Amino acid sequence: MSSAESVAVNTAASRRVNRWLPMRGWWPEVTRTTLRADAMAALTGAVVVLPQAVAFATIAGLPPQYGLYAAMLPAIVAALWGSSRHLVSGPTTAISVLVFATLSPLAEPGSTNYIGMALTLALLAGVMQLAMGLARLGALVNFISHTVIVGFTAGAAFLIAASQVKHFFGLAVPRGAHFHEIVLYAAQHLGEAHLWVTLVAVFTLVVGIVARKVAPRWPYMLIAMVAGAALAALLDRLFGRETTGIVTLGALPGALPPLSMPEHGFAAIKALLFPAAVVAVIGLTEAVAIARSIAARSGQRLDADQEFIGQGLSNIVGSFTSAYPSSGSFNRSGVNYEGGARTPLAAALAAPMLLAIAALAAPLAAWLPTAALAGILFIVAWNLIDWPEIGRILRRHPRERLVLLLTWVGVLLDLEKGLFVGIVVSLLFYLYRTSQPRVEELVPPTAGADDGRRKLVGTGTAEALQIACPQLAVLRVSGSLYFGAVEHVREHFHRIDEEDPRRRWLLLAAHRVNFVDLAGARLIAEEARRRRALGGGLVITGAQPAVIDMLERAGAMDDIGEDHLVPHKGDALRAVYPLLDAATCAGCDRRIFHECHARLPDGRARGEPQASPAPEVRS
Repeated sequence: MSSAESVAVNTAASRRVNRWLPMRGWWPEVTRTTLRADAMAALTGAVVVLPQAVAFATIAGLPPQYGLYAAMLPAIVAALWGSSRHLVSGPTTAISVLVFATLSPLAEPGSTNYIGMALTLALLAGVMQLAMGLARLGALVNFISHTVIVGFTAGAAFLIAASQVKHFFGLAVPRGAHFHEIVLYAAQHLGEAHLWVTLVAVFTLVVGIVARKVAPRWPYMLIAMVAGAALAALLDRLFGRETTGIVTLGALPGALPPLSMPEHGFAAIKALLFPAAVVAVIGLTEAVAIARSIAARSGQRLDADQEFIGQGLSNIVGSFTSAYPSSGSFNRSGVNYEGGARTPLAAALAAPMLLAIAALAAPLAAWLPTAALAGILFIVAWNLIDWPEIGRILRRHPRERLVLLLTWVGVLLDLEKGLFVGIVVSLLFYLYRTSQPRVEELVPPTAGADDGRRKLVGTGTAEALQIACPQLAVLRVSGSLYFGAVEHVREHFHRIDEEDPRRRWLLLAAHRVNFVDLAGARLIAEEARRRRALGGGLVITGAQPAVIDMLERAGAMDDIGEDHLVPHKGDALRAVYPLLDAATCAGCDRRIFHECHARLPDGRARGEPQASPAPEVRS
């Protein structure tokens, strides 16, 4: 084995090892200095995640401790097996909404059956994410457009607010009610709202808003929780809990996450298979988008496939340690980066620190009212909606506007199917755009302006007929020439000679064609045959190597001809000009190209009469 082959084998083996042990890449950089920076960032992250984890578990319809469980072992696994140095995983708003929307019609939120199904959802989603990472499908998340994410997030925010209406006002909203049913019920029964419950919720909401504006670096959610709990305790002391009707969460267990076993029956797996796919895709999209946004600031290079593996392993491990599905968190990842984290150890260290803080704060949760938590979640819901971006989309992008509204409304009606509809409509618009690549006729800037540098500009067909060569058309195609675009490009090819039958020659400027499939190659071959039958021909210039390779593999070069494939426009024009009809050129006053000024295609000087045929000699 040569030294080059040995290096290649060792490199491939190293990549395989790094896929399962990615910490090999950054572990040598760990020093006492980086460890101190990571520890400080981890402490900040642990303080931030405590109230968030409780809130997100409530959104998911789970007991509050399950939010803490989802922020512990899954966060460690995702940090050590992912590719980002700053991404922090755990419970998130979007995934929590998905869990609640998926499971609430199937089981009573908070029940043993509900919890078991949430763990199964985490296991199935993790297996799918891991499989996608091993199959190197990291690029798939790019097909979920930004507009779909904006619409989904806005819809999820409305669902969060709707799910907390019963706690905010103390109303007996029916379980499993849809968004519009909750809004209608609240409007009809608003007079039955509990005064003291609503007062606690509103007070918490106001304190959270003020704290966030006055001291944005402080944990405003924690401040609002404490303020809401203090007011509730005061009201209970003054009027009695029977009068106020204020309900509290109850004490949290301050122990390690207990081992768990997901539901593994066929019925449970069948019911959760499609929702798990949605959770897997949204979780990966969320994680990769957050990791990329932070990597753009830190200068780190990411591996989306490795991030898939890290997220998949974290959800698989989480399903056996009492954690519902998790993903990357934008807030906590931003805090981690701004807090000075240097390596993934910061995200990993935050989990044991959270355990210690939770053990100290667990008894205090007994005083936390559900109304105060509802007030905080109203703030979370409002902050999720990107109003400036929604305004830009609605004002400036008609097609994206439709995608946004369909996704938004669809999520409110049925979260999973609404998201699916948004993705499909977005992809259909993308396919429509790519199926109509830009095809424009090229002419010199002004008639007779070709000075040999071959500068050509695009114009419409109608304008081109007035100033273009009457025998040769120059078309530029910008985009991919694949099966979906074939008919659109064919229409432009046929339009050339239909509008002026003398234009039998076509020069195809292909330098902006980035991809050709079998259908596209066959179209080019078909056009070459058709042009030849008309008495002209097809010449291609500027084709990229990948395009030429596809034409050769499709057998199209037999129809095009090797001599009709030239690298530059100048070479193509010099090759085509002698093949044009000299009589037509003699009567043409446009003089489009440099060659037109000197001689006619048959070599005669302009103005020189055509040689008369020799008279017939009779015997």
